Amino acid sequence: MSYSTRTLVLSGLGVAILAGLSYVSFRTDPVPVDLALVTQGPMEVTINADGHSQVRDLFEVAAPISGTALRSPVAEGDSVRAGETVVAVVRPASSALLDARSQLQAEAALHEALASRHVAQADLKQAEETARFAQSQFDRTQALVTRGVASMTRLEDDTQRLAVARASIEAAKARLEMADGAIERARATLLQPDRTEEAAESCCIELKAPSDGVVLSVAAISERPVAIGAPLVSIGDPTKLELVADILSNDAVRLRPGALAYVERWGGSEVLQARLDRIDPKARTKVSALGIEEQRVDAYFELVTPAGARPNLSDGFSVFLRIVEWGAEDALQIPLSALFRVGEDWAVFVAEDGLAEQRIVTIGQRNDRMVEILSGLTPGEQVVTHPSDEISSGVSLIERSSI
Repeated sequence: MSYSTRTLVLSGLGVAILAGLSYVSFRTDPVPVDLALVTQGPMEVTINADGHSQVRDLFEVAAPISGTALRSPVAEGDSVRAGETVVAVVRPASSALLDARSQLQAEAALHEALASRHVAQADLKQAEETARFAQSQFDRTQALVTRGVASMTRLEDDTQRLAVARASIEAAKARLEMADGAIERARATLLQPDRTEEAAESCCIELKAPSDGVVLSVAAISERPVAIGAPLVSIGDPTKLELVADILSNDAVRLRPGALAYVERWGGSEVLQARLDRIDPKARTKVSALGIEEQRVDAYFELVTPAGARPNLSDGFSVFLRIVEWGAEDALQIPLSALFRVGEDWAVFVAEDGLAEQRIVTIGQRNDRMVEILSGLTPGEQVVTHPSDEISSGVSLIERSSI
């Protein structure tokens, strides 16, 4: 090899080495990213809410009178039969004890009633004497008229006086009966409470179960005073449950009767299913944990899952519901974390041959994880999730899991 040829070869080799070093020194390293596939399949948008279970047909047994509820004959969990099982016993209230002033007033009222009776008796006696005299006068005048000695006018006057006297007797008898009633009332006020065991057993009211079912709650086991209408026992069938969820009013307007709901965190491993039955017609104002006033409303769901698949779920148990607001069987979708704003549009970065390509997309429904794509992507493409500021169109990408 000649000197000139060797010089050219060495020079070329040096240039190649310098070019390689320059490329290695100045090239941009690929940005590590997380990629997700554009998929097509079932998608649902749900409204999530905490709720609780309750017996659909609840029967509350209340005290029909004021008195004393005796020790409960049933306990929570007992089975009862309609019209047969005694669930509560109420003894009517005894007369109350009188204080010193009330005692003196009651005794004075009794004395007054007794005096009024004496007056009524005297009035009756006077009326009877007046009536006898009026009767004798009438008889005498009638005899004189028959003989032609007295006039008809006199007979008419005596007849009227006799009628008035008889009416006075009836009035006096009525006043006597009124006086007797006042005496009885005054004596009843003075009655002391009857605490004898025989009286307590003979006057009690037994309340029987209004429906077949189970005793869900007992207001109190021990004997206690109760007012009229006080709740004593609640009865229901724990196998016939409904679910109640407290949701925002602006979520409720988007739901339709029959909407599917998934029931989770009820204590079992299976996810239960329920259907929306009804929503209360009136919302209420409730302050959230952050101090924000919200309009909330109760939604009621009928459990679709059979009772055998939800053992031990009973009245008042906590549940978590995912209520399906919208659903599709074949929706094109990507993770919500892949989206970002470009002006007024939504965009994603698509990985094409290891390079980033920014693409504008049109979105539809979305839930807390996925978003529906109406246009801009095709199934099987890969999009960048959680894109950083380092990524732009044409930037080299490398999947983080492959590093």
